[in-house]
Amino acid sequence: MGIASINPATGETIKTFTDLSDAELEAKLERADRAFGQYRHTMMVQRSRWLQNAADILEQKAQAFGEIITLEMGKPIAQAVAEVNKCALVCRYYADNAAEFLADRPVATDASFSYTAYHPLGAILAVMPWNFPFWQVFRFAAPALMAGNVGLLKHASNVPQCALAIESILSEAGFPSGAFQTLLIGADRVAALLADDRIQAATLTGSEGAGMSLAEEAGKNLKKTVLELGGSDPFIVMGSANLEAAVSTAVTARMLNSGQSCIAAKRFIIHDSIADEFEGRFLAKLEALRFGDPLVSENDLGPLATAGIRAELHQQVQTLVKQGAKLRLGGELPEGPGNFYPATLLSDIPSGTIADDQELFGPVALLFRVSTIDEAIALANRVPYGLGASAWTTVEPEQQQFISELEAGAVFLNGMVKSDPRLPFGGIKKSGYGRELALEGIQEFVNIKTVVINQ
Repeated sequence: MGIASINPATGETIKTFTDLSDAELEAKLERADRAFGQYRHTMMVQRSRWLQNAADILEQKAQAFGEIITLEMGKPIAQAVAEVNKCALVCRYYADNAAEFLADRPVATDASFSYTAYHPLGAILAVMPWNFPFWQVFRFAAPALMAGNVGLLKHASNVPQCALAIESILSEAGFPSGAFQTLLIGADRVAALLADDRIQAATLTGSEGAGMSLAEEAGKNLKKTVLELGGSDPFIVMGSANLEAAVSTAVTARMLNSGQSCIAAKRFIIHDSIADEFEGRFLAKLEALRFGDPLVSENDLGPLATAGIRAELHQQVQTLVKQGAKLRLGGELPEGPGNFYPATLLSDIPSGTIADDQELFGPVALLFRVSTIDEAIALANRVPYGLGASAWTTVEPEQQQFISELEAGAVFLNGMVKSDPRLPFGGIKKSGYGRELALEGIQEFVNIKTVVINQ
């Protein structure tokens, strides 16, 4: 249906939107270009003040913005409100720290004086997904704006009201006209944008295919890119682990946002010595989860974002069963309206199945058993992705081995993989490249300029 808000819990079309015409899109590009010419010279303290204002707005209206998220993509309401509040956190983080991160850095050389300067690039195109429709935009926008860049957002076509709300928040916060604009366009028009000289770089969070497409077009035009793509994160539990904490965290790590997260734990790799007990406890907690209207706070799981996503997930579950996996829970399409899918558990998964090379995006957990740490690491690294990894052990040599050998952009020991504004975030292998958040994130889209002065 093009660009539209469709309630995934009911299938109801809430509102449709018309794509920007070529003339309207050109006007926005011109506005961004003019805005950068002035905005790049604004004082850092002023940018900080505007970003703090945005954080205030997010916190004050968190419930209302959370309801927009829930109605457009189905996130359970408490999680949606938490997402909005996390956006305020990243705004405050960069408002407080950008000046330090981008300060000139003196370097001792043979010259009279040398330093590294960090200057903005211009208009940055952000192609963003629907699953965290506020957070994934703000974790780009906050550092980009603080660095003196201007932003152009091409959001997922099923969350247009989220996209427009974000633009309105930044405008209300005081950022000048053109500093951040939403582009209501389809994915088929991204290539032309990447060829436009007014756009200096691009970032994308999304699927492996979308990332490859954007990177190809950006490469043709020599544009810098940052990609945060899919994941099939391992959640490894060794014999020394705190089992109750591991099981409880495992449920949250898989089922947060109804399982629709790149950094969700998807493959649970359990040591034989505690595998039976882990599986029993895990299964019991999954059975207790309830799915239904995401605006009802008692429900744990909402609908999947689109009918197509649910159909693909169900097909993957059926394929795994045909390939020899054992269905322990769920795996059936519920009757009635909406894109709901139950908590599902598959175990006894042989090697050579689609679990080795595909990401399952939804509330489906895959359970594996191993007898050694080397076997656990080999299984964890077997997939083409490398976003995050969680490992549970109190044995220090095992901890060090996990840190050293797990192929991932982040390794969390005895905890759930999650993003934090203070820590760089991103993946390796087919999970993408580049980093968001922390100091590394704000320095992705700046000109790191060498300055040498001789007297």
